Amino acid sequence: MNLTQLRALIAVAEAGSFTAAAESVGITQSGMSQALAALEEALGVKLLVRQRHGVELTAFGEQALVHARAALDHLEAIRQEAAQTAGKETGSLRIAAFPSVFAAVLPPLLRRFRSLHPSIEVLLLETDDREVETWLNTGAIDLGVVLNPSRERAVPIGQDAWVGVLPAGHRLARRAAFSLAELVAEPFVLATGGCHAHAGTLAEAAGLSLSDICMEVRDWTSAVALVREGVGVSIVPESTLPEKRKGLRVARIDPPLFRRFGLMAAKGREPSRAAGLLLEMARTSAPRFEQRYQFIRRLRDVS
Repeated sequence: MNLTQLRALIAVAEAGSFTAAAESVGITQSGMSQALAALEEALGVKLLVRQRHGVELTAFGEQALVHARAALDHLEAIRQEAAQTAGKETGSLRIAAFPSVFAAVLPPLLRRFRSLHPSIEVLLLETDDREVETWLNTGAIDLGVVLNPSRERAVPIGQDAWVGVLPAGHRLARRAAFSLAELVAEPFVLATGGCHAHAGTLAEAAGLSLSDICMEVRDWTSAVALVREGVGVSIVPESTLPEKRKGLRVARIDPPLFRRFGLMAAKGREPSRAAGLLLEMARTSAPRFEQRYQFIRRLRDVS
């Protein structure tokens, strides 16, 4: 019995499948299966049962899971106390977010965090915004970036303006700004970006509707490419715009609309030492990162 096997057991219990568990701990699926098979052989007891839609723990597997989590918690406590004695911070941190956040919002914060705490292992998990909230509720992650949270629930880490995107040859392309109602009335390319907040939900919240959806895609980049080809207009987060905008016209939405990002700890337990350090850094860094975002936005407007 070793730590890899115990980590594998915990990962499978949380993920419900070998594939998802292997991805969460950064090993191959075959490596995950071998580790668990070796653990069962060492114990002489079945821990897992394969079902049609995944894997479930046996009754003894559930008991073993409690001990496995306790063992890793004690090991982590030893490491943290040793690091504190040596004047260092250590531990691990599991953070989940959706793609555009990893691309534009989190990198500056994580770079600073890693430079100050290189001994803390950071594991990043990419998913959609609904899944982030599910993982936070179940405690599967330490921290997650949530969309449009209340300030009481999360630490604000940035915001992103929604912008209209039109083909350069569109009859309205000379204008610098549009109302939401004007944009959603045009033939439309709808992109969701793997989030519940998108042009469709913005229109719905304003009492409007997308009456002529020409194409629906998940990826923001795909939507912009379709707009460039003249399929329709779209509304996307400003941070997802390409650097090269030949063939496109980007316009403001008036009045402006934003999507806001917040860093939140898992529910039902006190944040770990590592999670607390990143949350505190986010609290103190939020104004500076917001200034940086506004500076980049001004540069884009000039260019």
